[in-house]
Amino acid sequence: MAVGRPSRARPLLAADASDATALSTSLGARSGGAYLDAATGRMVVTVTDATAAQRVRAAGAVAKTVKYSATELDAVFARIEKSAAVVGSSRATDPTTNQVVVTVDSTVTGASLAAVKAAVAAAGDAARLEQTAGTFSLMIAGGQAIYTGGSRCSLGFNVRTPTAFYFVTAGHCTNIGATWSNGSTTIGTRAVSSFPGNDYGIVRYTNTSIAHPSAVWLYSGSSTQSITSVGNAVVGQAVRRSGSTTGVRSGSVTATNASVTYAQGTVSGLIRTNVCAQPGDSGGSLFAGSSALGMTSGGSGNCTVGGTTFFQPLNEVFSTYTNLSLA
Repeated sequence: MAVGRPSRARPLLAADASDATALSTSLGARSGGAYLDAATGRMVVTVTDATAAQRVRAAGAVAKTVKYSATELDAVFARIEKSAAVVGSSRATDPTTNQVVVTVDSTVTGASLAAVKAAVAAAGDAARLEQTAGTFSLMIAGGQAIYTGGSRCSLGFNVRTPTAFYFVTAGHCTNIGATWSNGSTTIGTRAVSSFPGNDYGIVRYTNTSIAHPSAVWLYSGSSTQSITSVGNAVVGQAVRRSGSTTGVRSGSVTATNASVTYAQGTVSGLIRTNVCAQPGDSGGSLFAGSSALGMTSGGSGNCTVGGTTFFQPLNEVFSTYTNLSLA
């Protein structure tokens, strides 16, 4: 009787990002993380040995051999953050290059810059330093516009408990004021504000005449994107952002679990992207298709020259407040 070849797993694609991430996690110290190769549409899982590579290929992902495990890079990240988290700097692990990326803005000079350079140099080829024009700052201006006092932010996502409706936005926005309006009518009051450390706020709707669909405004006529799930961002993933200053902008995820040190404090566990944003976009929606990913925190640059923007993951809010669901 003829014996056929063993069947191969189907290729892991963008829709299988959670499977690739879980595979990387299960490999422990034998993987440096996972990411989406935008050119091929395949999920890549980095590995530190041949046995792990075989397991990755058997699961349908592309195996890429790297020098450092995620555990080792996490340790490098922690050392740099402890010694050189100066205002105007950010830190993120880049699985595509197997390095911790430390970025400083134009305000980091003199002794502060020297401290960052020393911390990066001490990590050898496990870290690299980048410089960005502009300033890492919060995106507040003096999804759809929401207002408190004299400040404008953007609505992230509508959510609910079994008994009430809420929306989530940036915590640095909800720190400013307790009562929120749509510019003409009061719509809700602050229930939760978490910033710095995190950057999310939850506002309870108090105006029953205001609709609160599970959708993102696309600033194109009356069109919206329905939101049906909460997802985990993956490096290389194509994403869109909606905000009240610059509308809808596109780009990709460049890192997860990033941290940035603003003048107001350090925020950790962020999604880093190359999507542009400007003041007033704070709190706005980051999404991929019908999947909600996060809310705009801050960054550098603008939508003329481009830049780096950080987002607070929505899944952290749902993990903390387990009675919340999408509206």
